Amino acid sequence: MKTRKTPRMTDQIQTPAADRPVALVTGASRGLGAALAYALSHSHHVVAVARTVGALEELDDRIQAAGGSATLAPMDVTKPDAMAQLCRSIYDRWGGIALWAHTAVHTAPLTPASHVDAKDWSKSLETNVTAMGHLVPYVAPLLGRTGTALFFDDPAAPGAKFFASYGATKAAQIAMARSWAAETVRTGPRVQILTPRPMPTAVRARFYPGEDRAALTPCPDEAARLLATVLTPAT
Repeated sequence: MKTRKTPRMTDQIQTPAADRPVALVTGASRGLGAALAYALSHSHHVVAVARTVGALEELDDRIQAAGGSATLAPMDVTKPDAMAQLCRSIYDRWGGIALWAHTAVHTAPLTPASHVDAKDWSKSLETNVTAMGHLVPYVAPLLGRTGTALFFDDPAAPGAKFFASYGATKAAQIAMARSWAAETVRTGPRVQILTPRPMPTAVRARFYPGEDRAALTPCPDEAARLLATVLTPAT
């Protein structure tokens, strides 16, 4: 059972209901990732991955209050060894997963391309691009032929002024996802790239200060809309 005194994935494994498939959400601590994890918990046992322990615990409280179940994995997706341990633990406990939603992303501050900060550029590459190089190979066997992988595009960012670090690395992330999708059309897993509507997240507030947030789609509503387009009885 999960314990908050020793926040390691191996100490937190819970047994999902027999009729509930397993969903992995990377980047589950806030925004769309947290909303997806909560929405999925109504029909899946959720493995929630993020670096922020407190935010994961708040998510778990909400999931449990709604009658769902989750396993918390306070880990950094950029660490190959940690992700290997995570995927091995999932395989040993459940044999695989039905769905993977990847929302983990580094959103570097807006800046002219000629003033890109070296640390922000490196972190953007590490989180948005390099992590894909181990996450996809590690998670693909868990999905098998019938699972579903979800990625989330942000087409307004690549090429937009001041979005050099985030835009370039987000575009690279989605390019890899598109390649994987093209390669698995006949063999599975099903790889889908979705485009969320603008949501009132903290990241968007930094990118678009002064924007009317009342006109944006709440994260829970957008999570429900996106999942409705991909979830089927088979998942």
